[in-house]
Amino acid sequence: MWPPPPDRAAPPDLQQKDLQNLSRSVCRRYVPHVRAMPGDIDGWWVSPAVPMIADCALAALWAFTAVGGWGEKAFCEISGRLDPSCTDGFATAVLASLLVAVPAALAVLLAWALPAVRRRPGRLVGTLTFAAALWALAEGVVFVGGTLAQP
Repeated sequence: MWPPPPDRAAPPDLQQKDLQNLSRSVCRRYVPHVRAMPGDIDGWWVSPAVPMIADCALAALWAFTAVGGWGEKAFCEISGRLDPSCTDGFATAVLASLLVAVPAALAVLLAWALPAVRRRPGRLVGTLTFAAALWALAEGVVFVGGTLAQP
């Protein structure tokens, strides 16, 4: 804690300026590369929480759209009733999107389960970002399929 509390004040022969200079030189000499966060020294560092939140949000959006009824209601509802041919086409779109959604879910799970990925921030963020792109692609497949399934 700096400056020292009044009950443990610095000796009178040392000035505040001298103590600050001494503190800076000690820190420079003994701990030159200590950082609060991992990552590049000169580059940007992205917390794994950012792509993880994106993964969770996109996975929830895909789940509500594909199996939660949002997609059928948005694409196939006409005058309060669902068109059977549209719901069949939408179901096909959901199955096609599973080809992208399953690898996205596996990428997220493996990113956190494998120590070789989890312990390296660059790899972890890269894998989670790749999974977020896959979730967005899966949602795009559902959207395009739903649009094509409309009567």
